[in-house]
Amino acid sequence: MLTAALWGGLAAASLLVGFYLASRKLSNLTIGMVMGFGAGALLSAIAYELVPETALGGGGMALAFCIGALTFFGADWLIDHRGGSERKDITGKQPGGSGSAIFIGTLLDNVPESIILGMSLALGGAINTAFLVAVFISNLPEGVAGTLNLESSGRSRRHIFWMWMALVIISAACAGLGYMIIRWLPGADGHIAQAFAAGAMLTMLADAMMPEAFEHGGKLVGIVTVMGFLVAAILAVMGA
Repeated sequence: MLTAALWGGLAAASLLVGFYLASRKLSNLTIGMVMGFGAGALLSAIAYELVPETALGGGGMALAFCIGALTFFGADWLIDHRGGSERKDITGKQPGGSGSAIFIGTLLDNVPESIILGMSLALGGAINTAFLVAVFISNLPEGVAGTLNLESSGRSRRHIFWMWMALVIISAACAGLGYMIIRWLPGADGHIAQAFAAGAMLTMLADAMMPEAFEHGGKLVGIVTVMGFLVAAILAVMGA
């Protein structure tokens, strides 16, 4: 469980890297490109690591996939209407936003990923490298955007740092929980959870991450997204 928690914390630690990069005044184009690469990597991880596994389980897996999408959609809608609608906006223009809503929204994005990381370690005996890389990269622009928007909402950098640190710890705990779920439940294979997480993650990508990447990165983001998909696909095949 400790190993799973460490990997989960590592995947979320890129939020802290994003916190640092936010003070470096990177161009929106650069952040958009990173966001596009991360989106491609996550799409690949869903396709190669989550969906093929879920497809073996029949209708129950398809239902879990849809429930995951609807759950994220509903929770995201609620957060949007509580002041977190622009939490992925890399321009940082959310002066009326709610710091709490931004924090909860980022947590919503990270929990499914962390639990799946822990489950993959319990099931395979080794961390899923492709999924880990995809999550790490996708969290970078989220850390940048979240930091800028939290600053716009009036939070100090010191406060923001500890918010991200709390998220890293929570993500580590969720990865440990995912590991223990497989150990605690005899016969559990994690496929239902994978399907649920895949639906939630795909909804997040389509709803916020990819539109934001294309808005600021332009047409070149299409190529960068393909490269992100390819890198994660290669890692998935090499780890198979």
